[in-house]
Amino acid sequence: MSSIERFEDIQAWQEARALTKIIYGLSSQGDWARDFGLCDQIRRAVVSVMSNIAEGFDRKANTEFHRFLAIAKGSAAEVKAQLYVALDLGYIDKCTFASTYESADKVSRMIGSLMNYLKEFNTKKPERTTHNK
Repeated sequence: MSSIERFEDIQAWQEARALTKIIYGLSSQGDWARDFGLCDQIRRAVVSVMSNIAEGFDRKANTEFHRFLAIAKGSAAEVKAQLYVALDLGYIDKCTFASTYESADKVSRMIGSLMNYLKEFNTKKPERTTHNK
């Protein structure tokens, strides 16, 4: 297995970064751009995903990393919920909703897999100070 040296090496973080770009692009257009509440909320949630992955990784302890991943996973769910609001208000069409929702769901699944890996690793070995994938 390859060693992860920086949070930027984590595939879930890379996908969260791509999702952030998508959300910022969508929420910058049309009526959504004028809905300051939803625009701000979904942007904060999507940035929270990548930020918590990064912060947790840099804590250098698997238990802390797992905790921050749980927060990131929750933020990904928040993004998915807010996409429903955008769909219901007509800010995005069904096709855009489906593809963006799938991207958010993919990030969530990747975070979940990383959480499972850390949980399994922690049952086999004592706490460590580096993260391997």
